[in-house]
Amino acid sequence: MKKIGLCVCYDTKNFGSQLQVLATIKAIENLGFQGEIIRYKKRVSFIFICQSMPRFLNPQFLRGKLIEIKHAREVKKHPEIYNNVKIRNKRFQTFVDRYFMKSIKEYIGWKQLKMEAAENYNIFLCGSDQLWLPSNLGSHFYTLEFAPDSAAKIAYATSFGVSQIPWFQKRRTRNYLKRFQSLSVREIAGQKMIMELTGKEAMVVCDPTLLFTAKEWTDIIPPSRIVEEEYIFCYFLGTNCSHREAALTLQKKVGLKIVTCPYLDHFVESDRTFGDIQLFDMDAGDFVNLIRHAKYVLTDSFHGTVFSLLYEKQFLVFYRFTEGTHSRNSRVDSLCELLNLENRKYNGNINEVEKAIEYNEVFEKLEELKLKSKSFLSQALQKACIENPKGKFHEEKD
Repeated sequence: MKKIGLCVCYDTKNFGSQLQVLATIKAIENLGFQGEIIRYKKRVSFIFICQSMPRFLNPQFLRGKLIEIKHAREVKKHPEIYNNVKIRNKRFQTFVDRYFMKSIKEYIGWKQLKMEAAENYNIFLCGSDQLWLPSNLGSHFYTLEFAPDSAAKIAYATSFGVSQIPWFQKRRTRNYLKRFQSLSVREIAGQKMIMELTGKEAMVVCDPTLLFTAKEWTDIIPPSRIVEEEYIFCYFLGTNCSHREAALTLQKKVGLKIVTCPYLDHFVESDRTFGDIQLFDMDAGDFVNLIRHAKYVLTDSFHGTVFSLLYEKQFLVFYRFTEGTHSRNSRVDSLCELLNLENRKYNGNINEVEKAIEYNEVFEKLEELKLKSKSFLSQALQKACIENPKGKFHEEKD
């Protein structure tokens, strides 16, 4: 099979990120290609430090780092929580070892990355996830700036994560986008930004996790019952306490236990007592199974929403971020708009979760989007093969 260099976020401590990488690899394999994950390990040097300094002038980058530091500090104050989080982090790594380790090639330092990747691949693909967040621009990795001009560059369902690019990053964003031969995004807002910046048409495609049906995901992630009784699965990554209060209101009405997996992105004080069953010893497969068997799902997560609709759950999605320039709600908005699920966005009335969802209509729209998405990926890869000037691919024996 022809080998593709993948720039994907596989080792983050986020269930959705790991699942979309797994789906990307599976989708590529179904088209007759082998995806090899590029692991770029930065070599710390004086020059590297100097080049990295501008990132610390980026408000979003600083905000993200401060959130990470605060989260770690707060968790360490509570030994029991700290030990439980360590258990979960080990499960994240175990998932990587099980599903990705054989597909990873490591490059240490920018020089090695640039030189050896040019020799090893003729096609590079980045996606999905929020790889083009303005705060990520300083790494030059997910923008494929290390890839040679002659190599084919494909973006599949890549997300900016925001509805606007900061003015001081527009020129650099335009420059790296122009180097892509095939562009696709998973949000309407991203499509508009690419057109405004470059004049290029980017296709709106579905997240790779949506390329597979519930039955196909059963083959990828075997069914397993994590909690035996009926329950409400609350998967909140944000800090909004009113979302927890809404869940408690639903609990009082339906009389089911609440299952949570807290302290993933933030330490929320109220999460110490929120939830009847708090899970830490779990991985991305368990995350899928918790949604698969839930009676209700309440979430502020994009992939929590994805798997809720795939498994035809009664669910509501909450806004994790305050609306504004730096909001990352656009991917949820796009998904709900494309699949006519806008009434599943929480509007202050938790009882809306019990309203029936016309899943036949949802899956009709999803099938159209899937066909278009698979066609984009197939055509982008075929085009890359045809237009590769040297026709030199590193063939892997089956």
